[in-house]
Amino acid sequence: MTATSPASAIEVQVTGLEQLFNSLDPFPFRERDLDRSAEEFIVGWARELPSSRPLEIIIHIPATKARGWKEADIEDAFHRYFEYRADMVGRDLSELFRVGRRSLQIGLAVLLVSVGLSELSNATFGHEGIFAVINEGLIILGWVANWRPIEIFLYEWWPVAGHRALYRRLAKAKVRFALQADPATPAESEVVVDA
Repeated sequence: MTATSPASAIEVQVTGLEQLFNSLDPFPFRERDLDRSAEEFIVGWARELPSSRPLEIIIHIPATKARGWKEADIEDAFHRYFEYRADMVGRDLSELFRVGRRSLQIGLAVLLVSVGLSELSNATFGHEGIFAVINEGLIILGWVANWRPIEIFLYEWWPVAGHRALYRRLAKAKVRFALQADPATPAESEVVVDA
């Protein structure tokens, strides 16, 4: 992976790496879910970054709290989690398309029946008075029955697909530590001034 620019970096400040993961999750560390607040923060920041650049997650942490942890282990845990989230959103997208196809079948059937009844009414009773309203109402009913599948296939799937793409980008993100000096203890920070 090429070096990333500062614009593609997501910076997270923690006092310990355990803050990033759900402490109630019983699975081993590499398979743990991210903490909800950490995920929302990382995903929110990633949305603001250009989609054409690779992402990098920089974890600012005190040096003593990073001992015993490897960047590769944290990166692997992030990759697994965001791949899982991308798969889940992909399943939601598949379900949305399945609902759209079913809705379209029902909508087209209602449209055909409505148009047929409107034509039958028009041929039998004409297009005068109340029958004009009934004929037009049947046509409107047929088109209204197709409103939901049209909404799904024209508009509703875009945000879901965008969310899946964002999780896929995060699953490929490079993770690195930015170690900080540990805060000095009060005894170390005292300065003695001789009179």
